[in-house]
Amino acid sequence: MASDFQRRKVAGVFDAMDANERGFLVAGDFEALTRRWTVLRSVEPGSSQYTDLEAIMMGWWGSLSSAAEDGERVTLDDVMRVVDLLPTMLDAVEKTADAMFDAIDENADGSISRAEYRQLIEAWNGRPTDTDTTFPLLDLDGDGHISRAEFRRHWTDFWAGDDPDAPGTWVFGHFEQSTVE
Repeated sequence: MASDFQRRKVAGVFDAMDANERGFLVAGDFEALTRRWTVLRSVEPGSSQYTDLEAIMMGWWGSLSSAAEDGERVTLDDVMRVVDLLPTMLDAVEKTADAMFDAIDENADGSISRAEYRQLIEAWNGRPTDTDTTFPLLDLDGDGHISRAEFRRHWTDFWAGDDPDAPGTWVFGHFEQSTVE
C-alpha cells in the first residue's frame, strides 16, 4: 500500500491534470495534455511525431482507465492502485520513462535542457511555471542537462519510490503537494 507521502506527491500530479477540479480524470484530460504537448512543439496532426506523442499520453489513459472501477472516470484512488503495483513493474516504469524522455528531448540530442524541462512542466500543468529551482535538483552531475539515465532514475523515484529526499520527487516540477486525508 502506498505511503501518505506517495499519495501526496501523486495527488499533486493528479490535481494538475484535473483542471476542472472534478475529483476524477477522464479521457478528455489526457486529450488536453496531448494538445498542449503538440501545440508547444508545433506538431501537426497526422505527423509521426504527433502520433508518437499522442500514443504516449493516451497510453497513460488506457492504463489508468483499465484500472478504474468504472473505466470512464479515474479517481486518485484508482491511480494509487496502479502506483502500488509499480515497484514490481520497474521494467514498465523505465520504458515509460524512456518514452517520456524521447517526448521531452525536442531536439533529440540525448539530453533534456532547462528549456525542454520547462516545456514538460508547463505542458503537464497547463500554465507558465518557474522551474529554475527544480531543474538543478534533477541535474545530478551539474552539467546543465538531464541525461536519459538521470531522467529514468527520477521517473522511477517518483512513481515507484517513497523517499521524500529523492530528487525524483520533483520530476513533475515544484508544486504544492496536496494534503490527502
